[in-house]
Amino acid sequence: MNILCIGDIVGRPGREAVQNLLPLLKEEYALDFVIANAENSAAGAGIIPKVAEELFSYGCDVLTTGDHIWDKKEVLDFLDKTPNLLRPANFQPQAPGKGFFVAETAQGKKIAVINLLGRVFIRYNVNCPFEAADNILKELKGQTNAIIVDFHGEATSERIAFGHFIDGRVSAVFGTHTHVQTADEKILPRGTGYITDVGMTGPFDSVIGQKKENIVQRFLTSMPSKFEVAEGDVGLNGAIFTLDDATGRTINVVRVQRRLR
Repeated sequence: MNILCIGDIVGRPGREAVQNLLPLLKEEYALDFVIANAENSAAGAGIIPKVAEELFSYGCDVLTTGDHIWDKKEVLDFLDKTPNLLRPANFQPQAPGKGFFVAETAQGKKIAVINLLGRVFIRYNVNCPFEAADNILKELKGQTNAIIVDFHGEATSERIAFGHFIDGRVSAVFGTHTHVQTADEKILPRGTGYITDVGMTGPFDSVIGQKKENIVQRFLTSMPSKFEVAEGDVGLNGAIFTLDDATGRTINVVRVQRRLR
């Protein structure tokens, strides 16, 4: 089973990259399933129902998020109605939506997707993602051996530690949030595929998706500046995990970076 995990989609340029590049990747890699982090897909911060539906129509099967999930209030009611749009599982249980979902591929294979938020340098006081993962795996026991985790976190150390913590108990862990693709894709000792950050899908000629001139001025002056999604040099970042159908373990990891324009 070939699963594409797409890095943080930023604004309209990121959505255009998915629309145009995902069909090509599906054909090239015979993809069975697509997971995309969409927490920045609406004007660069948050997600709204219309944008979620747009991304589903382009071929994304499950959308994950992170610390920007609450930025657009329109999504609150939509989360409870849309089980394949996830918010981090380690928010309080009273929060709208769910943090994991068991989906079915076109070939009838079940795959579970878990969304977690790190705690290091993150603005929300969320529950422990390590403990949350343990609890979810207990719920998923016997349902499927294909389990993918989006660990949305700021610190590379926290994401790497989580990979080792859960190695052998899930199929793959891909990191999101920092928007810079890391070159550490690997299969951990017990068979879990891993990459610290799959990168960003959107305008590459930018500062993590935002207009570079605005952000440079912010650093030069220490004054607030407007966040605006950049244009041009648009592409898609992600990783493809190939799973053994019998065991659910990763047998190959391919890092992906494609440019649209």
